[in-house]
Amino acid sequence: MDDIVKAAMAKWPNVPNCFGWLGLDTRGNWYMRDDRVQAAGAFPASKGSLLQHEKLIDFIQRNYAPDEQGQWYFQNGPQRVYVELEATPWIWRLQPDGRVLSHTGVEVQVQDSLLDESGRLYLVTDLGVGLVHSADMVPASDRVEAGAWSPRAVTAGELPQLGHFVRSPHRP
Repeated sequence: MDDIVKAAMAKWPNVPNCFGWLGLDTRGNWYMRDDRVQAAGAFPASKGSLLQHEKLIDFIQRNYAPDEQGQWYFQNGPQRVYVELEATPWIWRLQPDGRVLSHTGVEVQVQDSLLDESGRLYLVTDLGVGLVHSADMVPASDRVEAGAWSPRAVTAGELPQLGHFVRSPHRP
């Protein structure tokens, strides 16, 4: 977490949490969801505005974490901005050299693989459960065929409990 964020949290400890304003899709893209977008429907049916500002995205990703209930948030200074997840809290990108990176750029170690009823591939890693990016399915299938990964069958509905995460955080 950024030092400036820690300082803001200490200075203003009682800022209310924010819900519904930020979403993460299955491709690792962040979406800002204002009141109008939220009124139009739930994420991802009503996504909002794609964030494209590189420094803002980097700031979000450096300050992205789960709470005790498995609800993911971005610590924006003293305020937690909870994240609506389209699928999982992590989106994995497969690298040509064999490494697996999170959508935030963190290298992970794969511990297990899962396949849901729609053919989506998930990896269980030292960071948690995440979805393999759709653009990386060819190299992922190569790893499965080579025997590096042997996906177990799961349903998409089982993933939040298995990975201890909440797709749509709720207000207390």
